Amino acid sequence: MFTLVTTVVLYVGGFVFLYGVIRLAIRHALEEAEVRRIQAQRAEELAAHRDRTLLREKGYFTGS
Repeated sequence: MFTLVTTVVLYVGGFVFLYGVIRLAIRHALEEAEVRRIQAQRAEELAAHRDRTLLREKGYFTGS
């Protein structure tokens, strides 16, 4: 009887532990995806600003 109770407790505890680990991994993955999205957006804005500055300084690139 003791073996059965111990087995059930460890079995349920294992599922609870795995649920927590999976939940933590998903939360970290979503946070990292958000950070990467913000970095990509910032890089795009910097590239557009750099292009506008280049065209303003060197207008002969535009053919004008």
